[in-house]
Amino acid sequence: MISLNLPKYDFKIRRQGKQFEIFDAIRNKYVAMTPEEWVRQNFLQYLIWEKKFPKTLLSIERQLSLYQMSVRPDIVVYNNLGKPRLIVECKAPDVKISQQTFNQIAKYNITLRVDYLIVTNGINHYCCNIDHQKKSYSFLQEIPLYDKL
Repeated sequence: MISLNLPKYDFKIRRQGKQFEIFDAIRNKYVAMTPEEWVRQNFLQYLIWEKKFPKTLLSIERQLSLYQMSVRPDIVVYNNLGKPRLIVECKAPDVKISQQTFNQIAKYNITLRVDYLIVTNGINHYCCNIDHQKKSYSFLQEIPLYDKL
């Protein structure tokens, strides 16, 4: 697969007919290995191993209702009380991160009201902290450890 700007991790990968699948340890099943899924699985491992995010507090593509539409954020991170804290939007490595990508994750945040948003294509990673009271945001130099959220 495509080399990403993330540490290297070992994955269970299998071939099903003409398609490859990668094991998602959060959903506990094999999923189609698309370029976006490759980024998502690598970024999940990065959050777990480098940033110490508990696996049990991560949710993948959980359906939300937004303006009577169904949406599925790539990754949502919760605190121990079940409150959403962070949303991650993953794109394939060849997809340039654009304003449209930030608009997409901002729409998810209308419903979830988290304090942190991350957008990644596996090459470039952007993390911002949302100040809901001031209705502002600031980009962070690095993604915080889970216990600093």
